[in-house]
Amino acid sequence: MTEMIRHILGHAPLVLDSPHSGTHYPDDFRHACELALLRRAEDTHVEKLYDFAPRLGVHWVEAFFPRSYVDANRDLSEIDASLLDGPWPGPQPQTPTEWAKVRLGKGLIWRLTDEGLPLYDRTLSVAEVQQRLARCWQPYHQAVAQAIEAAHAQHGYSLHLNCHSMPAVAGSHATNEPGLVHADFVVGNRDHSSSSPALAELVCHALQRAGYSVWLNHPYKGVELVRRYSQPEQHRHSLQLEINRKLYMDERTLALHDGFHTLKSHLQGLVQLLLATDPRQL
Repeated sequence: MTEMIRHILGHAPLVLDSPHSGTHYPDDFRHACELALLRRAEDTHVEKLYDFAPRLGVHWVEAFFPRSYVDANRDLSEIDASLLDGPWPGPQPQTPTEWAKVRLGKGLIWRLTDEGLPLYDRTLSVAEVQQRLARCWQPYHQAVAQAIEAAHAQHGYSLHLNCHSMPAVAGSHATNEPGLVHADFVVGNRDHSSSSPALAELVCHALQRAGYSVWLNHPYKGVELVRRYSQPEQHRHSLQLEINRKLYMDERTLALHDGFHTLKSHLQGLVQLLLATDPRQL
């Protein structure tokens, strides 16, 4: 484990990671907006929903840093140059997808909250952004890559579940569909490019049998962590799983409610199903 992540190596073919549930706000963040507003950006309590996983032999990677400080689920090119006090020496957005999140203020380093409020009343130095990447983004990605490689080397295949939560209703600056009322779950595999269609359908059907509404690849297809580490043709499968926060918490107070335990039980059933699944046989 490094200072800003938790990394538990397992022995199963399954890797779970939670890049957005971090609640440690570093002193050098120096944000201008209220902490309570920033906390709405967290995938709050996701690490608690899956805390059973390491006991089952599952590889686990968890960010302690908040996504608003640096977003581990964005590519290094998704930099918002308008935040910086000088030229960025690294790659910058090139594709429409990369530009889309930057324009929303949700690039590698956030500029706006989901409600469109500025995070900063200052420019950020290039050096401090580089330090955030070295301290947080790079170790997180190294841990995910190591876990997937270990699972694949041991079993001949790997299953990677990128764990998230989403608000019941999309914020004005959260996605390209503000105000969208979300389903209970969204399963994403980048239009079947990060996992086999059969594996995505397996997960969708399991959640539907448990009584949940499930959408596939809408409005969340999966982003950098499933894109970067998936190679379905080499039996490296990655899925993104978004959980509607209304199922387990009060979005205003961030407090857990009674639905948490039922949801957690269903997630454990899903994890056990994946542990028993060889995607080469689907």
